[in-house]
Amino acid sequence: MLRVFRLLAPAWMPAFFCAGLLLQGCSLLPKSEPAETEAGAKPVGGEKPAGAREAFSVSVKAPDTVREYLERNLEIQRYRQIDDLGAAELSRLMVAAEGNARELLGTLGYFTPTLTLELQETPEAKAPREVRITVDPGEPTRVHQVQIDFSGPIASDPTAEVQREAIRKDWPLRTGQVFTQLGWDNAKSAALRSLSAKRFPTGSVALSRAEIDADRGQARLHVDYRSGPAYRFGPLEVRGSERYDADAARRIARVPTGSDYDQQKLLDAQQRLASSGYYDSVFLTLDTDGSNPLWAPVIAQVREAPLQKVVMGVGFTTDSGPRLSLDHIHNRMPLLGWRAVSKLSVDRETQSLGTEWNAVPDDKGWRWFGAGQLKSETSGSYEVDSGRLRGGLGKSSDHIDYTYFLQYDYARNRGVNVPPSASALSVNWGWTGRYFDDAGVPTRGHGLALELGAGYTLTGEHLPFTRVYGRWLGIVPLGWADKDDSASAARSSRLQLRAEAGAVTAKDRAQIPSTLMFLTGGDTTVRGYGYREIGTQRTDGQIVAGRYMTVASVEWQRPFVYQGKLTEWESAVFIDAGAVADRPGDLKTKVGIGVGARWRSPVGPVQADVAYGVDTKKFRLHLRLGFTF
Repeated sequence: MLRVFRLLAPAWMPAFFCAGLLLQGCSLLPKSEPAETEAGAKPVGGEKPAGAREAFSVSVKAPDTVREYLERNLEIQRYRQIDDLGAAELSRLMVAAEGNARELLGTLGYFTPTLTLELQETPEAKAPREVRITVDPGEPTRVHQVQIDFSGPIASDPTAEVQREAIRKDWPLRTGQVFTQLGWDNAKSAALRSLSAKRFPTGSVALSRAEIDADRGQARLHVDYRSGPAYRFGPLEVRGSERYDADAARRIARVPTGSDYDQQKLLDAQQRLASSGYYDSVFLTLDTDGSNPLWAPVIAQVREAPLQKVVMGVGFTTDSGPRLSLDHIHNRMPLLGWRAVSKLSVDRETQSLGTEWNAVPDDKGWRWFGAGQLKSETSGSYEVDSGRLRGGLGKSSDHIDYTYFLQYDYARNRGVNVPPSASALSVNWGWTGRYFDDAGVPTRGHGLALELGAGYTLTGEHLPFTRVYGRWLGIVPLGWADKDDSASAARSSRLQLRAEAGAVTAKDRAQIPSTLMFLTGGDTTVRGYGYREIGTQRTDGQIVAGRYMTVASVEWQRPFVYQGKLTEWESAVFIDAGAVADRPGDLKTKVGIGVGARWRSPVGPVQADVAYGVDTKKFRLHLRLGFTF
């Protein structure tokens, strides 16, 4: 006998399985409020009073794949605390429990289970009776066929063919997989998100049907998605703005007015506004209630940040020890109207006072900026007092930052037999590209930063020089590990590769500020060595900044899996190497090797490493919070 069960439901209502019947609009999931028993008894919620005895207990004997789910969701469990529950009422509850168990098993893809319910007297136990449910779930039902159709403008639009095929290709509940109610609902929702993420934000599920052939263990799935009209971005409307210019918000957000709706572009615009510093909260939505979908306004609901703000901070690194900082933010400076961020920072190695001013970007995203900094820091074997002034143009896009600027530097060294003080003026260009899957905790991707500069020394002879600097970080996943509860795949391990190089070219007698030259070593460069401990070694044994630098690192990272579940911890093994010299031929590599642990804490990734410096023959502990590139 062929038994076919058809599950029909709109997108927001899961379907219901009932043996031998054809039903629509019922729920496969356990009901939130069970019905009354025939005797009029209602389940008692809350904790059982101390010392009270249960009317009966429930035990489930079933494979682990279904046992815990049944124990947690069987409705009969909710009647155990009814004191005056008689044998007749309990018998009727057991009849209802069988149907309830079949419903629950259906949500897991088991439509032909064998169930045995027994009632046993247990006078010596905690409860006087025991309801024993023995379950043989049988073979799970698997997806045999998937049909995904489209209606509305997307169905006849030739430019939407790629989107239609992508939705079909990325459908999560594929042929051969076990059919479950959760998987069915999640698959429909995931495809709907893909539909509404581009061009069709008002897309919906017009029809969803799952036909279950219980005897054959097959499920035939059919979903029809109604797209609604295609939308284009209209003008940005800012609501809640009082202190700051709404037109400035438009230039910061850079919503691509006139282009096809793209949810990611909307989120990017929202992120640009949120990170600008002018707003404490930002929420962008597309107005789909208007009459013209080809010119739909984007509504920005904002809560403005205070005009001025002071922030105090504390921190710690193994490079520099405890750190105290004081930031002052002025979101609209008098006369200029620019945003200024000034910072005082003090730690064991460095004391600095700096300020950075930024104008609101123009319509193309370019902004004027200026910056100044005074710093006193340990640089190699000496103390260096330095100053820097910088001004120019910058632009930040989704992944790439550009800068063009004029810079003045001076550096005065303190100590015995110190290098001469120096100053210089240079013209510079900077480019940074970030292509990581997650800006805070990346697991794959890469980043590249380049700096080019040319200038003249201003101390001693006025001689030309050039400066080139670059750094690269790549994260390469290796294989697959486990699947978490949301069925997203997690990488079993990954390689983090890092490279850094710099060169300053000039005549030997050119007096170049040490702040433009190179030192390395520490938490983020060559572990196993102190902060900026690797430099050019003079004949008297002192370490000074050098004109050439190379750094390379290979790190193997592996997530820690416990009882089949990914944790927030990872282990790491690494090799770092770096060298600094005044001539390329004098570069002598210093190596650090070690192991470490990573923890994805609520405030960002925490990195703890123990490294051995091969050159110094000493172990060092390195701690770091957060990820930046």
